[in-house]
Amino acid sequence: MVVKEPIWKLPLVGKIFFAPGFSQSIFIMVALTLGFKAPAYGDIPATRPAGVRSATLETGLASYYGAKYHGRPTASGELFTRNELTAAHPWLAFGTRVKVTHLVNGKSVTVRINDRGPFVKGRVIDLSEAAANELQMVKRGLAAVKLEIVE
Repeated sequence: MVVKEPIWKLPLVGKIFFAPGFSQSIFIMVALTLGFKAPAYGDIPATRPAGVRSATLETGLASYYGAKYHGRPTASGELFTRNELTAAHPWLAFGTRVKVTHLVNGKSVTVRINDRGPFVKGRVIDLSEAAANELQMVKRGLAAVKLEIVE
C-alpha cells in the first residue's frame, strides 16, 4: 500500500507555499506586494529612439501648463516654476536643452527638459507658461512647433 504525503509535508516549497492555514491568495498578495515593483514613469530611462539623428528632432503640437502646477514636483524631482523656461518631454533626458520654434510666427525659445509629458495624443512637448509667452501661444494654448536639441 502506497501512502501519499500531503503537499504541505513535501520539501521546502510545499511547506512555504501550502502549509495548513496559509492561503494561496495570501501568498499571491505578498508576492505582488514585495516581489514586483513597477517603475514610476519618471524612472524609465529617457533615451533617444532609434532613427532620430537629424537636427530637427520633432515637429508637432506644443501645449503649456502654468498656475495649476506651479510649485508641484516634476518627474525630475525639482519643483515646477511657471516663470522658468522649462518643458516636459516623453523621452529626452532631464537637463537637455531644446530650441522650440513656433512654425507660424517664427519665434523661438530654448527650454530645459525637467518633466515628463505631454500625455495627450498628438502633442510633442509641454512648455512652461514663460516659454509659451515667449512663443506668443498663451492665448490659443496650442502651437505647431519644431524641436531641435541645442548642443
